[in-house]
Amino acid sequence: MKKVLLSLLLIGFVLQVFAQEPEKKEDKGEFSGNFQTTNQFYVKDSSIGATTTQYQKELSSTDAWLLLNYKKNGYTFTARFDLFNNSPLLNPQEAYTRSGLAIWSISKDIEKLNVTAGYFYDQFASGMVFRAYEDRNLGLDFGIQGVRLRWRPTENTTIKAFTGLQKYRFDLRPEVLKGFNAEHHLDLADDFSMEPGVSLVNRTIDNTTMNVIASSINNYAIENRFLPKYNVFVYNVYNTLRYKNISWYAEVAKKTGEAIVNPNTNRMELHTGKVYLTSLSYSTKGLGINVQYRYIDKFSLRTSPLENQNLGMVAYLPSITRQNVYRLLARYNAVTQEYGENGLQFELSIKPKFLKKYQTQLNFNTSLSTGKGGFKGNTINPFNNAADSTRYFREFYFELQHRFNKKFKLLIGYQNINYNQQLFEAKANVPYVIANTIFGEATYKLSARKSLRIESQYLKTQQDLGSFANGLLEYNFAPLSISVGDMVNVSPGYRNQPAAGSSFKLVHYWNIFCAYSHNNTRITGGYIRQVEGVNCTGGVCRVEPAFSGVRLTLTTNF
Repeated sequence: MKKVLLSLLLIGFVLQVFAQEPEKKEDKGEFSGNFQTTNQFYVKDSSIGATTTQYQKELSSTDAWLLLNYKKNGYTFTARFDLFNNSPLLNPQEAYTRSGLAIWSISKDIEKLNVTAGYFYDQFASGMVFRAYEDRNLGLDFGIQGVRLRWRPTENTTIKAFTGLQKYRFDLRPEVLKGFNAEHHLDLADDFSMEPGVSLVNRTIDNTTMNVIASSINNYAIENRFLPKYNVFVYNVYNTLRYKNISWYAEVAKKTGEAIVNPNTNRMELHTGKVYLTSLSYSTKGLGINVQYRYIDKFSLRTSPLENQNLGMVAYLPSITRQNVYRLLARYNAVTQEYGENGLQFELSIKPKFLKKYQTQLNFNTSLSTGKGGFKGNTINPFNNAADSTRYFREFYFELQHRFNKKFKLLIGYQNINYNQQLFEAKANVPYVIANTIFGEATYKLSARKSLRIESQYLKTQQDLGSFANGLLEYNFAPLSISVGDMVNVSPGYRNQPAAGSSFKLVHYWNIFCAYSHNNTRITGGYIRQVEGVNCTGGVCRVEPAFSGVRLTLTTNF
């Protein structure tokens, strides 16, 4: 801690020397921050699989984050304290305990140049070649400790460069990362512009990690051995073209050869990699259209080939699928396949003019994920709903929203899912999941501060854990909100068939919730039974075990 404080003081002194400016009006400084905590109390329930270590020994857990920012005279000082007590957040199968200073940084604006030393978060373009970010819902923190320069020589040009090490909990990964990015906004004519950019990222493996990689390769058969490389280089070129209501984005990223794990053989191989991403959107009053396509070929970029899943991520490759919020609609989520994938998504939103006074909106979404060579035949046939393992994921989603008057609005919809559970959840010998879900939501405004909301869903499938029904009743009376919900496993599937001679018993997943909001503070509490499955935030997913217990949260900004 002393070393950190001394470093901050030294850096601040050096920047002040090089940034002498004429005396200005006194800057009294600006202080801001936020605090967030999640506390869980575990109730063991073997009937739903809630039996991890927290239910056996620890019985409760706490996660907390305190972020502080102070700005004065062009300086920005940032520090964050993290605490994890018996926490399953970073790894759902373990109870992790540690606390301390998680990030710190000092930043200084010197005319058109910004210098940051310490920890920082950033991304280049869409993030496919580099994204340093934090997602507390999934326990992810890919901050970089190092130095970053951001220069704006003109109002329309931004150039960034950095070097550093990736954060891993309260430590640092040993691999060195370096990056450069430049982009420019150019107006070609009235309502016509383009924003081209280019990036380059380099990762250098340390000797200890390289020795482990080389040792593993030496255990392979002679014909499968290769010479691993210390350095990998990743570059991209991209551009956004805008004309009136039309926007077209295109990005190409390529990677030099490095060792990556072949998921089919679980063996490292030497491969180059590439990603193609493009999206086209159009919007006007009452109509919105968006089409997105991405092709991935052996593009796995982490701090080391030894890392997997959500560990050591340098490249950001979220799934190209809809992010659903309703409990049963979010039951099955696609996970990006870095070794090879074709992804396509189409979105359509319409507000019919002849129904304008009724405020009616129709939304349609479909997404498809296949293997590299899977965009052909029945795999992409929208009318083929048969199980197809090469069709990793497919969703058809339709919803209709209608506001009858100022007090009452209704939403109804339908979802069809094709889901390769064996691939996404690493469950051996389970069948391909085909699920159909109908859903609805009604909201009635009782007064300016009171409302009643009801939602329901019914998911039907013969695979996985079978069919579910979910209902929720929510009453809002500001600043309070309370809700009661129940998700019921109404019929069995492949994985929970009753034993011979016995009948299936309904399994309830209760959810009792209460929230209080005041100014910038929100407090929530609830009793939750949650089914196991894939949890996603921002297109990044992980498999999580079932949960049973009480959860309390507090979030405040100041």
